[in-house]
Amino acid sequence: MTVETFKIEVLPIKNKLYRFAYRLMKSIPEAEDIVQDVFIKLWSNKKKLAEIKSIEAFAMTMTKNLCLDRLKSKKYGHYELTEQHDEINDKTPFVEVEQNDAYQRVRKLIEALPEQQRMIIHLRDIEGYEYAEIAEVLNITENTIRVNLSRARRKIRDTMVKNYNYEFTKN
Repeated sequence: MTVETFKIEVLPIKNKLYRFAYRLMKSIPEAEDIVQDVFIKLWSNKKKLAEIKSIEAFAMTMTKNLCLDRLKSKKYGHYELTEQHDEINDKTPFVEVEQNDAYQRVRKLIEALPEQQRMIIHLRDIEGYEYAEIAEVLNITENTIRVNLSRARRKIRDTMVKNYNYEFTKN
């Protein structure tokens, strides 16, 4: 793999890797270090990258593994998943407060999910990965992903309805 090919195929996934690492590490410097380590490892093994079916999935797997290794070594007790949501300018202050409150509740509920469900919901609902890509990143079957995603969503929905009297509408 040439430098140009690396720039075209690998560097564009930098932001996805960073967001994923940040959600697991809860630290900007640690997330940046992990992404840098992933890129160094990818560059060091550039000759083998041609054999890899999906470089993005491979890089996400490397990121996940490096994060989990660091978290285990530092004995972190929990992970924080955060997502900066887009602000729409025409919202009333009431709507903004209500949406921010709901967002914070959902974020806390996601944090309370088991690790595998947290990663699946992040990769599917936040990053927009397909089931096959998630299966490759997490090394589990697509059926396992569907089951865990369904359970995670149901748990969040049920808790929102029960604890916050939140009503979900179907479109």
